[in-house]
Amino acid sequence: LLLGEEPLPQLRSVCPQRDEAELTLAREAYRRQIPMLGICRGIQIMAAALGGKNYQDIYVQGKGATIKHSQDMPRHSASHTVNITEGSLLQHIFGGKQTLAVNSFHHQAVCEPGPHLSISATSPDGIIEAIESNQHKALLGVQWHPECFTLAADQSMMPIFQWLTSEAKTYSQAKHIHRTSIILDSHCDTPMFFKDDNQKNIQMFGTRSDEVLVNLPKMTEGRLDASIMVAYLPQGERNETAYQEARKKADTLLTQIDNIVQANSQYVGLAQNRNDILQLKAEGKKAILKGIENGYAIGRDISLLQHFKQRGIVYMTLCHNGDNDICDSAKGNAEHGGLSTFGREVVAEMNRLGILIDMSHSAETSFYDALELSKAPIVCSHSSASALCEHPRNLTDNQMRALAKKDGVAQITLYPGFLRNSGQATIIDAVDHLVHAAKIMGVEHVGLGTDFDGDGGVPGLADASEIINFTRHLLLHHFTEQDIRLIMGENFLRAMTLCNNTIM
Repeated sequence: LLLGEEPLPQLRSVCPQRDEAELTLAREAYRRQIPMLGICRGIQIMAAALGGKNYQDIYVQGKGATIKHSQDMPRHSASHTVNITEGSLLQHIFGGKQTLAVNSFHHQAVCEPGPHLSISATSPDGIIEAIESNQHKALLGVQWHPECFTLAADQSMMPIFQWLTSEAKTYSQAKHIHRTSIILDSHCDTPMFFKDDNQKNIQMFGTRSDEVLVNLPKMTEGRLDASIMVAYLPQGERNETAYQEARKKADTLLTQIDNIVQANSQYVGLAQNRNDILQLKAEGKKAILKGIENGYAIGRDISLLQHFKQRGIVYMTLCHNGDNDICDSAKGNAEHGGLSTFGREVVAEMNRLGILIDMSHSAETSFYDALELSKAPIVCSHSSASALCEHPRNLTDNQMRALAKKDGVAQITLYPGFLRNSGQATIIDAVDHLVHAAKIMGVEHVGLGTDFDGDGGVPGLADASEIINFTRHLLLHHFTEQDIRLIMGENFLRAMTLCNNTIM
């Protein structure tokens, strides 16, 4: 009944307390990206915990004839083979083998792995014998008992345990980096989901909710210290009435950010610089920084930059999808040929006030104009590599080199269409983009800007709870701990600090 099924006579004894405890343990480990190996009952617990289903009895519910799955021979002896899925983690663990000889002691098995897992081995009768993550996480379940082989001095199953201990070491190293570094996401659009009801916003951010990808529980599980939440403004009409509405919308969103932080002040605080984040981390709190996505918020009134600086923003993206009065957009009509005359004034004023200039969404001409004029480093808070996925929103290698030369930072983003031109984008693609950017720019000029809640997110890095999985993949790509500290926060914070140094 715990899993929504009526019990079969063949089910045998059940212990609800044990089931509930183990299902909870598996779910919580999964939410925290903790490596998991499930053996026998363990594979069934993993499947049930993550949305899959199990046979109560394979002989009654299984399809077609089954081989004997409860052997009479010694436990350290193999009684049948399993066929390994091509290209699976299990195949990689066993050096490319296509079959394995295994032991067998079960009358239950996984029948559907569910949305988060895939089949990595089956027995000759089609019974699922192994499952693994389909989202590039350290998860593996096997129906047989590999430990029985090792206890009999048979080394054939040792690769499974070597994999687990290696992943545990990597996870421990990732946790150490997160404990001793500032982990920052430079761009999320969570305020897009805020309602007029302040209490609903507070609850959505402060408690476990599937409505948003960034909230306190998910930041805690992913060990994310700081997130820059933006007041996003879609490009609209360019007249005085529309400008008033845009400013009002920006102020409303910034106030809503203030409200959710204030209501959860025991766990989170507002920050505007590196020292603020460090202080909050020392207090065991998360940090929220504020930004504006689209200079449409200021219309043609440059004095509003001072207003929004006082509201606590750390950066402003000069445009979004469509040209505005400041500059041409990557998705625009080349109205100004780059920065407008007003846009040049905006760059100078942002430098004076210490507001970072964000050139994500801008046309190349706008990018190069801002880069030439700005006295402070500029950033691209959520852009990926055009060399790997040609798209006007991505940065060319030449743009990356120019940005690095001026001590700027490119933050790789997770919008699927910016990672791949076809097929499903995953965390592997995001890592590939970061590796490419680091090769072109140097590791001192790259970072991560997820665009969570703005259609950013891919399997393996789908919300804030999975940030540490990105760190894990960087370690697997042999980035050093110091490299990762730079990538996961210090590079962007350096740009912020240098920008603050231009304040006049």
